[in-house]
Amino acid sequence: MYRVGKSTSHSNTLTGWREWVSLPDLGVDWLKAKIDTGARTSSLHAFDIEEFERDGESWVRFRVKPWQDSQEDAVVVESPIHDRRAVRSSSGHAQQRIVVELLIRLVDREVLAEVTLSNRDEMGFRMLIGREALRRGFIVDPARSFLGGRAPREARRRNRGRV
Repeated sequence: MYRVGKSTSHSNTLTGWREWVSLPDLGVDWLKAKIDTGARTSSLHAFDIEEFERDGESWVRFRVKPWQDSQEDAVVVESPIHDRRAVRSSSGHAQQRIVVELLIRLVDREVLAEVTLSNRDEMGFRMLIGREALRRGFIVDPARSFLGGRAPREARRRNRGRV
């Protein structure tokens, strides 16, 4: 269920409470994510979500906007629908969400994770990495950030809407 980057070790990898991640299969090199042990499933900011059928299977098409305050570099994604589930938000409201499987590179490790699609426009992070992805060998240090390294200056500027 998971792939390890350059190393074949299954040892624990230390991560901070926020990290720059990438979604290699989507061509998204930099995305700021909150590491959230309170969330079971990971979640990705997605918009223009439309379901369709391909070869008798349920698929979804959506757009990913990697930068917080910018429309630049938005990516169109098509993926099979892995599941649907009710997710309770931090405010206590439950909603049905589409679940897809995505490869996430976190602190130089790649993990195949179930990810719900939701509108996170009002949230501080484009993505949450939940417990199910983290249980594959990650330890979270809540006092630290960006243990996988910082994004290049240009990516950080784009994330703040300064191109």
